[in-house]
Amino acid sequence: MIKIRKAIRKDSEAIIRFQQAMAMETEGMELKRNVLTNGVHAVFNDQGKGQYYVAEDEGRIVASLMITYEWSDWRNANVWWFQSVYVIPEYRRKGIFRMMYDHVKSEGLAEGIAGLRLYVESENHRAQKTYEAMGMDGEHYRTYEWMAGQEQTNGGN
Repeated sequence: MIKIRKAIRKDSEAIIRFQQAMAMETEGMELKRNVLTNGVHAVFNDQGKGQYYVAEDEGRIVASLMITYEWSDWRNANVWWFQSVYVIPEYRRKGIFRMMYDHVKSEGLAEGIAGLRLYVESENHRAQKTYEAMGMDGEHYRTYEWMAGQEQTNGGN
């Protein structure tokens, strides 16, 4: 039986492994282990940075995600952003993300959030269909970015 819960510090090793796998799967990128480890630990050290959630199946962590916060002055409330979503391959297409989404949404509503947001790679059509089926709308905004230390080119990551 799948259980969704807030992550605790002892879950960080699984979260780090998941992020390494996701970077390789989605962008062919090998993350620097020490930078990633420090980044994950920073969230546990300062919950103002975010909050991890995990999905467990009989004690085994099979998925994780991170929530970060965006203050909306228009709504006088936080918008929670889903980030770093990863489900191990053998648990994909089984509703794990939907369970996590519903759990996080319930917690967020109890805390008075204004809404939920996420970004998805523009070519990840499968994920886009999943989010749309859950009632999320990707038509309102486009996301643009500049990332320090990465040369930006047309079509580059």
